[in-house]
Amino acid sequence: MDQVEVSIRKLLAGETVEEDDELCDFTLAAQNEAAAAKGVTPTTSSDYVPILGNTVTYIAMGVLFNSQGEVLMMQEAKSSCAGQWYLPAGRVNPGENLEEAVIREVLEETGLEMQPTTLLMVECASKAWFRFVFVGSITGGRLKTPADADSESLQAKWIQDINELSLRASDIHSIIEMARDHQNIRANNQPLHTNVLPAIKPHKKLLLRLVVCVRQKSSNRLHILLSEKTEVHFPMCEINHNRNLLSLLHKFMVEIFGADVPPHKPHGLLSVEHCGKPEAMHDGLCLTMLVSFRVPLEEVFPIGKYTWSQVSKDLGDKLLACLPRNMALPLHVIR
Repeated sequence: MDQVEVSIRKLLAGETVEEDDELCDFTLAAQNEAAAAKGVTPTTSSDYVPILGNTVTYIAMGVLFNSQGEVLMMQEAKSSCAGQWYLPAGRVNPGENLEEAVIREVLEETGLEMQPTTLLMVECASKAWFRFVFVGSITGGRLKTPADADSESLQAKWIQDINELSLRASDIHSIIEMARDHQNIRANNQPLHTNVLPAIKPHKKLLLRLVVCVRQKSSNRLHILLSEKTEVHFPMCEINHNRNLLSLLHKFMVEIFGADVPPHKPHGLLSVEHCGKPEAMHDGLCLTMLVSFRVPLEEVFPIGKYTWSQVSKDLGDKLLACLPRNMALPLHVIR
């Protein structure tokens, strides 16, 4: 249990844990077998491999403000949306880590150098599409003008009211608002999750790791769920890129607790693990999600190889502190 507590503390700090991809409890093959047993034709091959630019897409986006509260915007050069405005963003290149990608995109599209401070949120959609939204600070460079126009962008500007612009897409309204809220919360010293940057760890699969917690009524102590498949580890499943991630979470919880799994709630992410190097060797990732039960331990019964384990009071308090709003990294599942 000591090693488990060490791993939880690492996850709470946004760091990697020493768990191999092969410890996955609910692989695509197992998911397909479960679907076939119910007469449902599987939609994803059991041997799916994430390949950047082919079978998986990672987008890196930067949201940056100046001292006047203006947001950094870029004017598109691509023929499909030329002249329209958007936040600096683009596809992660093969062999590139997520932080490197957002730094490059901001520089190419705005002329400014960025230092990421934290992920603002992670978005995901079907067909293995993930967007990693960063906030940070400008450390140098020169704002791109129309005279600097190239294939990356026509120009960049600091904008107070984006409603004055012709936007490439309206989805950035909510992202900018979230970034402003994040900035204000931190400025006012209100409770907020610690800065979370992607942890550098290679993965060959798309994985969802769960930290599931529940409070015991009799002792008021917190317990976490562990899998005992080959060795003790956190429950982990392979992400089915043809399925909504929250739907996958529910299926995994049913796999662990049965069809009558009690009410539970996902609270966001504790960590994001990814490493793009060496190129084309491992284009996967691992998202660690925090989940809690609304009912006490005495009413939740895992099946088979899963078991509950009590954590120290100090660590339990740290996990409980992550449950309120804004205390875990938001995960936005696009339906």
